[in-house]
Amino acid sequence: MSSVATWPSTAESWLDERGKGAWIAAMVLGFIFFWPVGLALLFYMIWSKRMKPSFYGCANRRHRHHGNAFRSSGNVAFDAYKEETLKRLENEQDAFQSFLDRLRAAKDKTEFDQFMDERAGSAKSDDGDRAPA
Repeated sequence: MSSVATWPSTAESWLDERGKGAWIAAMVLGFIFFWPVGLALLFYMIWSKRMKPSFYGCANRRHRHHGNAFRSSGNVAFDAYKEETLKRLENEQDAFQSFLDRLRAAKDKTEFDQFMDERAGSAKSDDGDRAPA
């Protein structure tokens, strides 16, 4: 009876060793041969977060990039160059982001000023229409 209880964990570790592709192949084969098996595998993969993407936005990508980027290659000159280049690129990215923020703020201000001018113009025309005759 213990062999029956361990075969799912053995299959799970076998698929884990082979990666996401093996899980997807098992799910597809499950749908082909007997759809409830494929559906069960799909739900299990979602529930166990087996298909969790490796990225969730720029902040995590940047953090992951830094974790690998500052690992030493063994060549001191190359590591210094790499560090300097990455710092320069970060500064350029920050400068560009602040430029985009200023651009959005200027656009928002222009649109708001235009709205206020139109509103003031319509208020004046309404006052002109209501003038006593």
